[in-house]
Amino acid sequence: MGRAPGEVRLLLATKTLDAAPIREAIVAGGTLIGENRVQELQAKAQGLSDLPHETHLIGPLQRNKAKAAVQHADCIETVADLKIAQRIDRLAGDQGKRLDVFIQVNTSGEETKSGCAPTEAGRLAAAVAALEHLRLRGFMTIGLNSPDQVAVGLSFARLREIRDAVIVAGAPGTAEATELSMGMSGDFELAIAEGATIVRVGSAVFGPRDYPAAA
Repeated sequence: MGRAPGEVRLLLATKTLDAAPIREAIVAGGTLIGENRVQELQAKAQGLSDLPHETHLIGPLQRNKAKAAVQHADCIETVADLKIAQRIDRLAGDQGKRLDVFIQVNTSGEETKSGCAPTEAGRLAAAVAALEHLRLRGFMTIGLNSPDQVAVGLSFARLREIRDAVIVAGAPGTAEATELSMGMSGDFELAIAEGATIVRVGSAVFGPRDYPAAA
């Protein structure tokens, strides 16, 4: 793929896992973890607090869960509109912290996927980067759900193109927005080939899980 190993970080998706296997993974070197739900992020925080690690929120963020997310996450990867970004910014200021964020972009165009439209990503990135208590680190997407690997790869390539265009545009605060969080257990190789700097894997590390029905 022409990529050096150090160019790509492995984010361990820990949805539904309790603290014990996550602790084992962190001790083994998997110090970047991701939670899909704020409830789980909050519930596991104390059980992992004695271990050095970085926690990202990788699931959609509801307005009423923003305070807890800002308190317990080191980074929120799923900022998809300016209103939620402004709320996160205010809460981060209240908590005396500067929070890392990613812009989530729906590069596949699927209605089931969260994220802003690709055509809106540049404007949103510039607006988020201007907020005082946020640091824009990059962009996140979920790949196209398709057996067509070329099409899946194109959905990742689109995020790279968006990142590159934002950096070239040079809006204040966007120079550090170089990260690309994309690719999961089933498609991370395609994402890496298209420039991913973070891949989010769960079942490939922890094995298959039976997810409970949504409340």
